[in-house]
Amino acid sequence: MHGATGGSSKDLLDPHAPVTAADIARVNNLYEPLLFWNNNYELEPALAESVEGSKDAKTWMIKMRQGVTFHNGKTVTADDAWKSIQRVANPKAPLSAGGQLSTILDFDKSKVVDDTTLQLVLKNPYALLDSLLAEYTLGIIPGGEFDPANPVGTGAFAYKSFEPGKSSTFTKYADYWGDAAFVDELQIQDFADDSARVNALQSGQIHTVDNLPYNLVDTLKGAGGGTLITDTGAWVPFTMRVDQAPFSDVKVRQAFRLIVDRQQMIDQALSGYGALGNDLYGFVDPAYDHDLPQREQDLDQAKSLLASAGQDGLQVELFTGDDIGSVATAAANLFAEQAKGAGVDVKVTKKSPFYDDQYLQYTFAQDFWNTRLYIPQAVVGTFPPDQGGTYNETHWDNEEHRNLVNQAAQTLDEAARTDLIHQAQKIEYDEGGLIIWGFRKQVDGFGPNVKGLEGSKYLPLGSYKFNKVSVQ
Repeated sequence: MHGATGGSSKDLLDPHAPVTAADIARVNNLYEPLLFWNNNYELEPALAESVEGSKDAKTWMIKMRQGVTFHNGKTVTADDAWKSIQRVANPKAPLSAGGQLSTILDFDKSKVVDDTTLQLVLKNPYALLDSLLAEYTLGIIPGGEFDPANPVGTGAFAYKSFEPGKSSTFTKYADYWGDAAFVDELQIQDFADDSARVNALQSGQIHTVDNLPYNLVDTLKGAGGGTLITDTGAWVPFTMRVDQAPFSDVKVRQAFRLIVDRQQMIDQALSGYGALGNDLYGFVDPAYDHDLPQREQDLDQAKSLLASAGQDGLQVELFTGDDIGSVATAAANLFAEQAKGAGVDVKVTKKSPFYDDQYLQYTFAQDFWNTRLYIPQAVVGTFPPDQGGTYNETHWDNEEHRNLVNQAAQTLDEAARTDLIHQAQKIEYDEGGLIIWGFRKQVDGFGPNVKGLEGSKYLPLGSYKFNKVSVQ
């Protein structure tokens, strides 16, 4: 049994729209995309044996893995893949993995060649299309149709039962194409409280937890449990809505970035398990610009910027929640303390659940993101909704930045693409609405009788691949 972070009555099993850690754990066991990000954050085949682009990167041929069946026994075909992609990339309502796809796919020219071959034709070159097809939010489902009462995928576990906000149960899929699960049944239980989750692990009620609070690492080890610690590109930002006061003034955004003592954040909120952030994501991307000056706390400069913006004595409300993870609440409270040094009064409001109908509407809040390359993350997190930005928390809409990102995605030469990405990163570094203070190590916990877990740079607990886990 796995103890997941957070969860609520809004939990879901939709392969294309997971939000919370509990959702992500479920979809990674029920469904699979065309390609996988492995534990080293490298692409490898999944439901597709190969994904190959033409020299101009406008036509991509996908060869489906043969002999794969859905949980209902139906053979997986290229038609299932195409219809799943169409559901995700519906231009009128793109889902998480479909933001960029919805804008670059030529739906009229793309076609199913035969049962094992799908041809995707793009409007413009896109050098990194294979990376989009590896998102865990692009699970392939029969005919591209999701039935919430009877969800069907290709994963190592098949659906048995689901009670939103509480628990879900899955059974070993006997005809799984990959490594068969060691356990006959997988249960994923939601926990709103970290202490209750760790207590359940220590007492043997559950076997694994994701996102173990860093301050409980030694406690768990002392009780005979184990920890899985992995370097990642995961981050828990502060999000400032650039279309609402006071953050509509770039001076205020710059001031808030100067308020943060990043090393103190890492030392206290992450208990040292992290690396410095510089208000840019895509930390594992080879194109990440490490040459931009490291932003450091400068309270005098922050005060000066706030004064010039007419925001002396500024008061703001910061929304956080346990379902973001223990890191978020600790970071929020620490930011409130740091902000006092710049004369800013921060009221921390803890919501449960955080991911309700107000999500993406908060003026000042937090969120969590897992490892992604820069371009896909820029699209999903900073583009307008009608251009692929499905989770644009800051409501940032910068045409120059967007054009650079799109141009980089179409550029086949790696050096030229990197230069364009650096230009885009400089704009975000100067003007963006995200405070990215650090990148956290992934720390997960497991019981003394659990074997087979592997660390992953991508997602917790070896990307939640519980088929590899045995309980002895």
